[in-house]
Amino acid sequence: MSAPPQAPKIAMVLAAGLGTRMRPLTDNRPKALVEVGGKALIDHMLDRLAVAGVETAVVNVHYFADRLEAHLAARAKTHPLPRIVISDERPQALETGGGVKHALPLLGDDPIWVANIDSVWIEQTSAIEAVARAWDPATMDVCLMLASTTRSLGFHDTGDVFLSDEGVVRFKNPGETAPLVYVGVHICKPQVVADGPEGPFSLLPTWKALAADHRVHGVAPDGVWMHVGDPGARDIAEARLAGHP
Repeated sequence: MSAPPQAPKIAMVLAAGLGTRMRPLTDNRPKALVEVGGKALIDHMLDRLAVAGVETAVVNVHYFADRLEAHLAARAKTHPLPRIVISDERPQALETGGGVKHALPLLGDDPIWVANIDSVWIEQTSAIEAVARAWDPATMDVCLMLASTTRSLGFHDTGDVFLSDEGVVRFKNPGETAPLVYVGVHICKPQVVADGPEGPFSLLPTWKALAADHRVHGVAPDGVWMHVGDPGARDIAEARLAGHP
C-alpha cells in the first residue's frame, strides 16, 4: 500500500484498559497481549499502522504495564516501525479521551491516528487507506472507520451512527437503530481533547459535540470486522481469520 500524502505519521494506540470482560485470559496479562491467531492484539494493530506508513506509535500502559512494555521492547528488535513511545498511565487509567489528552506532549500538533487494540478485520482493500483518503482537515476534525452491523461481529447490534452521502456522521438518538458501528480506528486533530476535563474521560461526548457542527465524518470500507471483547469473541475471531465461516 502507498499511504496517501495526508495520512498521519503518528498514532495513539489505546492499550491501558483493564480487560475485565476478557478474564480469565487477562488474569496475568493486559488485554493488548491476548493472542488472536497466534499474534497479540496490539501487534495486529501495530502491523496495520506500519503498513499505513505510521512512523511513531504512542502506546498508553496501565494494567500489567511492565509486561506490555517488555513485549513492545522485544518487538522493536524485529519491527523498527512504528517506533514505540510509552505514555505511562500506571497511576490511573484515563479512558480514551483522557488517554489522548495525557499523551498530547508526545503526539505533536498534526493530525493523528487513534486506534483501539481490540478490533481485528479481514479486508478486501486497505481500510486504513480508505480512512486516510477520506480525511480532509478543512471540513472535519474527526474521521471514523465504520462498518455495517451486518459485516461486523461483537459490536452493537443496534449500531452507532448514520452516514450521509457526503460522509457526515450523525450519532443515533435514543431508541434508534443505526446501520453502522465504529470499529476502533480514526483520524483526528489532537487538539479536540485539549479542553477535556482532568482525569479519565471518554472521547464519545467530544465526538457528539463536534458532530453537531458536522465536523465528524466517516467511511465504511468493505471487509469483516470483529470486536475481540471476551474469550468467546476471541475464539470467533480466530476461526474467521483462519478462514472458517
